[in-house]
Amino acid sequence: MKLPLLSLLAFGALFAPSHAAAPATLFAQPDKELISDALTAASKPAEWKAAKGKWDRAEDGTHVEQIPADNHGAASRITTKFQDCVVAVEFRLDGANSISLSINSLKEHMARVTISPTALRIQRDDSDHDGPDKAVLFLAQAEKFEPGTWHSIVLEMLGDTMVATIDGKISGFGSNDLFKLEKANPGLTCGGKSATFRNFSIWSVKAEPKADWKATSAKIAEAMKVAPQPPAPAAAAAAKGKVTGKAKAKAAK
Repeated sequence: MKLPLLSLLAFGALFAPSHAAAPATLFAQPDKELISDALTAASKPAEWKAAKGKWDRAEDGTHVEQIPADNHGAASRITTKFQDCVVAVEFRLDGANSISLSINSLKEHMARVTISPTALRIQRDDSDHDGPDKAVLFLAQAEKFEPGTWHSIVLEMLGDTMVATIDGKISGFGSNDLFKLEKANPGLTCGGKSATFRNFSIWSVKAEPKADWKATSAKIAEAMKVAPQPPAPAAAAAAKGKVTGKAKAKAAK
């Protein structure tokens, strides 16, 4: 029996391999998809290893909670190695104090994007813990991330430079020789309760940056200079205490 042409086309499309679109980038040119995980209950999981916290795959993504007894934020990583890359993920704060996307070298931490309800940070990580090396902060910007709202992170690494973009509108970058090392163990973290992640992917990149990177980086650098600064921890704590004090006084009346 012959099937109509449209039926055959539909049948072929149903069983054809899917090719996800590469993340939108400013610096690196995505080449081949290395890892893709929707992080949902129905999707095929990558080889994640959860070191801390509670990680549950659900219909809308992977729900994460820090376990107080761990005395450490929830953390899960994929055991893999790669070189220059683009890493993308979507996140939702559901009460968490912070979440992060991080990349390691073979031995230590390397790069990190951290999000809290009121700020974002883009940095080169401290690579030796108690040693002389210190983290290098490229961008700390005040920004509200409302609970229950989906957001995106795209992290690009090529040569000695990293670029991170949040929600396709806030970008920061920096350079360091540490970034030239082989990358490993990309991970997600969550501090507090709770957050949800979805649509995680890693792409290899071409050897050369985008042709317009020089002009793009100049624009980003100007925006970084005038980025609104998050309050210092001491000032934030004082402001919180002041508000709490006012609330208690009002309640006592």
